[in-house]
Amino acid sequence: MRTHGVRATARIVARRDGRGGTSLPVLEGEGPLAPRRTRGGAAEARVVLVGAMSGPLGGDRFAVRATVESGARLRVSSAAATIALPGQAKGEAHYDVRLDIEDDGELVWLPEQLISAAGSDLRVTTRVEAAPGARVTLREEQVLGRYGEEPGRLTSRMVLRSGGRLVLDQELACGPGAPGGWDGPAVLGGRRAVGQLLVVRPEFESVAPRARLLGGGATLVPLAGPAVLVTAVAADARLLRRVLDEALTAIG
Repeated sequence: MRTHGVRATARIVARRDGRGGTSLPVLEGEGPLAPRRTRGGAAEARVVLVGAMSGPLGGDRFAVRATVESGARLRVSSAAATIALPGQAKGEAHYDVRLDIEDDGELVWLPEQLISAAGSDLRVTTRVEAAPGARVTLREEQVLGRYGEEPGRLTSRMVLRSGGRLVLDQELACGPGAPGGWDGPAVLGGRRAVGQLLVVRPEFESVAPRARLLGGGATLVPLAGPAVLVTAVAADARLLRRVLDEALTAIG
C-alpha cells in the first residue's frame, strides 16, 4: 500500500551521430517510467515508454523530458495504455511532458491512450518548445472511464511555443468536479474519447492546410504559426484512433 505519492522522471536526448543516424546519449527512467530503445530506421531512433507499475495514482508526480537536437530524428511510443487510478495518497496526480525540438530536429510522439478510471484525479500537461525549423507530430488520446464505468476527473493542458512565440495554450477538464458543460453538446456531446493531433511543419508558415471538418466528430484548425491542430471526439478509443490516423494521412 502506498501512502505517499511516487515521484518519477524519464529523460531522453536524441543527437545526430555524424553517420546519418541518431544516437541516444541520455535514455534513463525512474520507478514506473522505463524508456527502452527499439530498432529504428536508418536516420531515426525509436523509444518505447514501458510502465513498470500501475499508475499514476493519487498524489503521484510523473514527468517525461525529451530533447531532440539539431538534425536528429526521434520516434516515441508506449507499450500500453496509461491508466489513471485512485490511490491511498490524497491529492491529484500529475503527469508532465516537456518536449524540446531544435532547428532541423524531428519528433514523432505517439503514445497509447490515457484512461481516466473512476475515482482518479489526474492533471496532464504537455509543453512543446519547437525551434523555427523543427518538425513535430504529436498525438494525445484520453478515454473517460473503463468499460461500463464513470470517468475520474481529468484535466489536460497542451502548450506549443514555436520560435519562442506562444502558438497554442488550451485546457480541457472532464469528469466529476469539472466545470459544467464538459459533457454537453458544445464539448463532448456524451462521447467518451477525446484526442488531439498537433502537427508542426516549417512549410506551414507559408502554406498551411485549410480549416475544415473531418467527419462528424473532428476539426482541423491551422494555428497562428507553422502548425495545425486536429481535435476529435468519438464514442470509444478504437474510433478515435481511426479518426486521428486518417487526419494524419490527410495532412501528410
